[in-house]
Amino acid sequence: MSHLDTRAKLAILADAAKYDASCASSGTVKRTSIGGKGIGSTEGSGICHSYAPDGRCISLLKILLTNSCIFDCHYCINRKSSNVRRARFTVDEVVRLTLSFYKRNYIEGLFLSSGIIGTPDYTMEQLVRVAKELRTVHDFRGYIHLKTIPDADPALIEQAGLYADRLSINVELPTETGLNKLAPEKSAGRIRTAMRELKAGIDDNRDARAKYRSAPRFAPAGQSTQMIVGADAATDSDVVASASALYSKFGLRRVYYSAFSPIPDASAVLPLVRPPLMREHRLYQADWLVRFYGFAPSEVQDATDGGGMLPLDIDPKTAWALKHRDDFPVDINRAPREMLLRIPGMGVKTVNSVLRARRQRRLRLDDLGRLTRSIERLRPFVVAADWRPLALAESAVLRRTLVKPERSQLELF
Repeated sequence: MSHLDTRAKLAILADAAKYDASCASSGTVKRTSIGGKGIGSTEGSGICHSYAPDGRCISLLKILLTNSCIFDCHYCINRKSSNVRRARFTVDEVVRLTLSFYKRNYIEGLFLSSGIIGTPDYTMEQLVRVAKELRTVHDFRGYIHLKTIPDADPALIEQAGLYADRLSINVELPTETGLNKLAPEKSAGRIRTAMRELKAGIDDNRDARAKYRSAPRFAPAGQSTQMIVGADAATDSDVVASASALYSKFGLRRVYYSAFSPIPDASAVLPLVRPPLMREHRLYQADWLVRFYGFAPSEVQDATDGGGMLPLDIDPKTAWALKHRDDFPVDINRAPREMLLRIPGMGVKTVNSVLRARRQRRLRLDDLGRLTRSIERLRPFVVAADWRPLALAESAVLRRTLVKPERSQLELF
């Protein structure tokens, strides 16, 4: 690996990092610098949150420290038994790349992960050194996200949180059964212990900051995780249940879903084809329903078919509404906010606009049409001052009229 130049390493290690989806930079805070001359920013006009069509953030320098690893997880292209070309950055190389890319306005920060080299502690030490040098030597104020190693010494995780905006620990797969089968060297118990300790550190820091404004920040953008979807037999119901438990137990900012992608020389226990990318998209929509629309996990699971899978042809909110026709149509001039949020085609912004507008007058259907682009999808589910559906169509018939090609992978509702 030592004979490779930095550009060749970058080609290898940026490509190796593409399988990790958990690299959004939302939720961080402004960092001050000594004398106001630091490099980078996490907010303001210098930040451009760019996303690929499948929702992945592309505004960070996203690399691995190395794609060598002592583990042999079946689903991982960088597993020990893989025949991929290996490379490894030095700490100085990562620091120089980050600063160089930022000064060229290519990135807003750094997402750094790594295969396990030597021991978990040694690997974590290298990751921390990168973040520490950027912050303390170069006064870098941009975003830093470090992938943490569950088996590393908690003292190293504590150091990482002092220099990074966000830390993440991947649960890898939705169920412990799947993890035991595809990554037997990893422990679901150790992963969750590490997440619990990280949550405790974040909570303690929040309390300390409330009492002492001079207390150093610890992972101000919180922690996140990622699940690989489609590598094992877990259903969408399993994924929703697992994600909901992670949110409630560990206070996660985000759970990211990554559709399994077949890898060269794959293990025989893995599927031969990747799941539909739309499945990943539907899980993000389901995640949104729980986090922002007031749905209980069991209600989202109620939108699945008999096999526990979300439909691919319609979004989960519409699927739920079709199974609960007795709750519709909803009067947009009288219904409470929580019921308005359950109308297919109405997002949070639209609901807030409806609540403001109806204080002034009774809303008509064309008023609603000015507040949303989804009026055709809304019509069967709402009552307005001048509109009421003539009859409740059968769910199967109505479903056929609602199934249309998705215009955008990011257009959730």
